[in-house]
Amino acid sequence: MISYPIYDFNEERPVSQERELRIYVDGKVLPRSDARVSVFDASFQSGDAVWEGLRLYDGVVFRLDEHLDRLWRSAKALEIAIPLSRSALSDAVYATLQANGFRDGAHIRLMVTRGERRTSGMNPQNVGGRATVVIIPELKPVPETPPGIRLRTVGIRRPEPDVLDPGIHSANQLNSILAKLEANRAGVDGALMLDRAGFVAETDSSNIFIVRDGVIATPWSTACLHGITRRATIELARANGRDVWERDVSLFDVYSADEVFTTGTVQELMPVVEIDGRVIGPGTLGPVTAELLSAYRELVRSGRERVHATRA
Repeated sequence: MISYPIYDFNEERPVSQERELRIYVDGKVLPRSDARVSVFDASFQSGDAVWEGLRLYDGVVFRLDEHLDRLWRSAKALEIAIPLSRSALSDAVYATLQANGFRDGAHIRLMVTRGERRTSGMNPQNVGGRATVVIIPELKPVPETPPGIRLRTVGIRRPEPDVLDPGIHSANQLNSILAKLEANRAGVDGALMLDRAGFVAETDSSNIFIVRDGVIATPWSTACLHGITRRATIELARANGRDVWERDVSLFDVYSADEVFTTGTVQELMPVVEIDGRVIGPGTLGPVTAELLSAYRELVRSGRERVHATRA
């Protein structure tokens, strides 16, 4: 097992923007220019990998345990054996953050690939060794006041469990990329994606919520990622006395909503100000979204969420 020292994240350390990013690859923290995986790695050849997006607040990775739960479930579904214990992987995340001097405002991409193949080909049996682990931390602070985004409904549909279960958080993101290409051509910020029945699923990179008359609704998780920020938002809304429904959400519902917002680790809660050329509500950050964003930001920096990695 890889051993890491215990770090004091209460110690203030200057972060140099000039210093080359440090990346974790299979037990080594390397400069970005030296961080490499094999061209025979299953992730490079087929997107055969699972991953998590994490965010660092005041030296603590928010809900790391929940992210690791999802990572292990995804890996189990794909029969990928994660080569580290949960505590060792947690320590690797913190060690990589420490190597970069990051204490706040960082987003971390944690990837576990099936590993290096002996020869090209999709068969998982072509992998002869253990899985590859990569940790990429980057400074991606969120704006104090989210600017709002514009979405366009695209023709690319989200797959459902009988095609590719969204419960598997895989590195194969071509479905999202095809949708994003449509959004880019339309000159908007993101793609609104539907399921096969024509109901709203999510965006190309985040979960989606609507607000009408103070009541909040979000699509079923049958064709969208089981988002951890999504779950936290539902918990916060209910704790604040608001009704939250998981249900079918139509385009009519989003067009006529008082507010629409997205949730995700990178952007937290983001208001949607326009969909398919239609202005949503007042076209700015709405009161319910603002309420939940404030509650979320309080949550991520609160004592009850400050759970550090287990260290031996």
